[in-house]
Amino acid sequence: MKNTVSTLLKQKQSGDKITMLTAYDYTTAKIMDECGVNAILIGDSLGMVMLGYENTLPVTMEDMVHHTAAVSRGAENAFVVADMPFMSYQVSVAEAVTNAGRLIKEGGANAVKLEGGAEVCEQIKAIVNASIPVVAHLGLTPQSVNAFGGFKVQGKSLEKAEKLINDAMKIQEAGACAVVLEGIPAKIAEIITKRLVIPTIGIGAGNGCDGQVLVYQDMLGLTTGHTAKFVRVFAQVGELMRNGISDYIAETKNGNFPAVEHTYSLDEDIVKALEKKFL
Repeated sequence: MKNTVSTLLKQKQSGDKITMLTAYDYTTAKIMDECGVNAILIGDSLGMVMLGYENTLPVTMEDMVHHTAAVSRGAENAFVVADMPFMSYQVSVAEAVTNAGRLIKEGGANAVKLEGGAEVCEQIKAIVNASIPVVAHLGLTPQSVNAFGGFKVQGKSLEKAEKLINDAMKIQEAGACAVVLEGIPAKIAEIITKRLVIPTIGIGAGNGCDGQVLVYQDMLGLTTGHTAKFVRVFAQVGELMRNGISDYIAETKNGNFPAVEHTYSLDEDIVKALEKKFL
């Protein structure tokens, strides 16, 4: 059954945890969909994990439309959410609606996601008025990395904690259908979850949220270097890939691959005729 805004809301109401993962291509999205994940996020994190950028800021609308379309073709049942990249919604409300429309019309997404609280409520209202579901994003918002001075936990002071809670209520009032809570203390996320009617999806926000999201490269052990505290590796796929690639290189170099079972045969009479003529 197709996951929708309505089914996600019912999951919150019944206490059934919502599952979300990032994906950026058809094959990965299809596997996730077959496993039964509720939602797939085409995050602007693709700038880092797929395109090799230092952060999410260089990602363009063209990048997002391209990858969203690929994921949408592989996600039959999952609720597909596409990130609005940096400066695709901040300049004006009209531009925000236009770009959100592209992700739905050209990318095939079911909803768009944008970062920010009270300051983006006008954009949320306008996009929702255009019949496009909006998922909000509060806390550690990666597009604000320069303003934050790095990727840091948010809401540690009373003032900032209260702002997060108030922002959550404002984005709900503006019409958001769900909110991602990233990199905030678990207790704040728990309070927000209890205060809101719409579902909360946590990433580094504790298990008091209505659901969870992870970058799939992180949870499958495909990334190297620093790993955030909130990441849990569920399978060491990266190690399996390294072993498989190393074995392929070795077997090719020593002549064991391709073996007879990997080749196509030819009638012996034809072989003799070809050898006589050309060898």
